[in-house]
Amino acid sequence: MLRAALQSGTADRRCTFELFGRRLPDGRRYGVVAGVGRALRALSHFRFDDESRQFLLDRGVVDRQTADWLADFRFSGQIWGYAEGDIYFPGSPLLIVESTFAEAVLLETLMLSIYNHDSAIASAASRMTAVADGRPCLEMGARRTQELSAVAAARAAYIAGFSGTSSLEAGRRYGVPTIGTAAHAFTLLHDSEEDAFRAQIQAMGTDTTLLVDTYDVDTAVRTAVRLTDGKIGAVRLDSGDLPVLAKHVRTLLDDLGAKDTTIIVTSDLDEWQIAALAGAPVDGYGVGTALVTGSGHPTSGFVYKMVARATSDEPDAPLVHVAKKSTGKATVGGRKYPWRRFDAAGVAETELIGIDKDPVLEHGRPLLVPLVKDGEIVGREPLDAARDRHTRARAELPLDALKMSRGEPVIETVFV
Repeated sequence: MLRAALQSGTADRRCTFELFGRRLPDGRRYGVVAGVGRALRALSHFRFDDESRQFLLDRGVVDRQTADWLADFRFSGQIWGYAEGDIYFPGSPLLIVESTFAEAVLLETLMLSIYNHDSAIASAASRMTAVADGRPCLEMGARRTQELSAVAAARAAYIAGFSGTSSLEAGRRYGVPTIGTAAHAFTLLHDSEEDAFRAQIQAMGTDTTLLVDTYDVDTAVRTAVRLTDGKIGAVRLDSGDLPVLAKHVRTLLDDLGAKDTTIIVTSDLDEWQIAALAGAPVDGYGVGTALVTGSGHPTSGFVYKMVARATSDEPDAPLVHVAKKSTGKATVGGRKYPWRRFDAAGVAETELIGIDKDPVLEHGRPLLVPLVKDGEIVGREPLDAARDRHTRARAELPLDALKMSRGEPVIETVFV
């Protein structure tokens, strides 16, 4: 597209592109915006060096004119978007890119790959932290996905309320709090379970988490309490009927005087299993596979479409709406201005999206923030800002948003 546009003289025509989802994943009531910070960082490094351009020339992907244009590529346009951690619904313009066609079209895969992955993980994570109802959720999915995706998933999960991650790289790169426990292999390494526990306690102190289901749970719990005089920090259960077993272990710990010892459960948890454990004496959840695969929805289904273009190549040429009319894939033309409207009690009731005009609501808030201005990135923020924003945005939703049953988006999207 870039090569042909350069040849036809339309590459510098001003255009507006939007990144959005036509629908939520089946049965979901809201989605979570994540990946904004990663996308901005990626944009700042998005260049075509000598080796890259030579590869494109050698494969016949570009001609010399296009390669020369790519050598000087620096995005110089404007980008607005939903702030990271906010909630989105079908049709929400998560990203609005205004620039020349040549610049804007190059960003499609870069932005979609980050937003589709990170928002899918954050949306699943939000459901899990919602049903956990204040009990900490811990991200443990690095072994269940591609190594770079694992780091991004830990970041997205933290935005949506997870308390920590087993990915040390996520801690190094993004400042996500790190956690971890011993595996069954550590117990099996030693001549006895007691030897394994003693070694772990000696190295890590009593405020560690012992895995107690390698052999017999009762024996392991009694050993952990005896070795620490009842001061062991936590025990982890990774198998069996977790609600029943957690109650049994809680009673045993209390009877042995270890009333402050907490119980962490793992074992392929998802939001439904976490909900099922609501009545059990569980103090935290370790979640892996379901989280890093979006709990059945590994992508958010976002698309990146042109919604307006200039009528000519003149810098001040007016913009006209453009839209697809394809069956099942129709788009809405025109630059969007989204607001979230609230009722008198401050509960969200509509995603109101103005076309070509900002609706400016008395009881609502605008959803777009500036991310890039004249090519300069202006939307960077600390990760905890996105985490706090998600807490506030989820609290604005109607109570039906937190239902686990399948349903439609909890508020309606209206274009005006």
